[in-house]
Amino acid sequence: MKTWVPSASVAEVLSDLPGVECAVYNSSTPMPEGIEEVEVWVPPLIPVPDVPGTLAKMTSLRLVQTVTAGVEPYRPHMPAGTLLCNARGVHDAGTAEWAVGAMIAVLREFPGFADAQRRGEWTYHHTGVLADSTVLIVGYGSIGAALERRLEGFEVEVVRVARTAREGVHGMAELPALLPRADVVVLLVPSTPDTAGMVDAAFLGRMRDGAVLVNAARGSVVDTDALVAELRTGRVRAALDVTAPEPLPEGHPLWSAPGVFITPHVAGSTPASERRMLRLIRAQLGRYRAGEDLDNVITASY
Repeated sequence: MKTWVPSASVAEVLSDLPGVECAVYNSSTPMPEGIEEVEVWVPPLIPVPDVPGTLAKMTSLRLVQTVTAGVEPYRPHMPAGTLLCNARGVHDAGTAEWAVGAMIAVLREFPGFADAQRRGEWTYHHTGVLADSTVLIVGYGSIGAALERRLEGFEVEVVRVARTAREGVHGMAELPALLPRADVVVLLVPSTPDTAGMVDAAFLGRMRDGAVLVNAARGSVVDTDALVAELRTGRVRAALDVTAPEPLPEGHPLWSAPGVFITPHVAGSTPASERRMLRLIRAQLGRYRAGEDLDNVITASY
């Protein structure tokens, strides 16, 4: 079973599975030979060039198992009869931990104090605080649940929003009415046509004065120009692990906008995520070889 994997560590964890022949392919390695024989592809974290063309040449492909929760580079181009599975759960801990750290960093003004430290200035003043806040989680899936667990000790109210309403979780149609209640709005939605640009000027305008927008989803979810304009008013602040464009180019106005804390898409880039990714891929390939049902299968409804 010819299998392309993103790293030597993935190849090693699959090395004792009978009949599995691994080749490493990622954005920094040349394409291996035999693309038409590849049955299973585990793409790298950073997509390889020309994903549509690569998938089109994989005429024997039966399974794509991503190492990310997002599948937007692959889903529109999947060959008929090929399963697409994501890495739901792998990055929950890292992303949830980043979101908690990011909202605290902005509310307690850690970036500003770090700048003052470099200047050798003692800039004593009161800051905001997470305690007694309302945290609105937009996109309440496995990462949202992991985030809520980590917020349990911070004395906050958590409000949950998902695509479909269910007990204890609001539907997206209720979001406009919920935004003015929130001190922190955390974005965890997938990148889909429905979520593209959902955080626009109207969305930002509904956020309360002093609120913090935390984006751990995808940069495409936020209208960057609208966010820059709102940040410049000083009315809201933001913590961003993802941006549009990404990587954010030198000189982009988002870099210098007031009240924004930016990290370079590192929320899920942790040793915990790596360990969980290896366990998932090993389990999935074992199930695939045995003809068993796979986890995290992406359907037409995402």
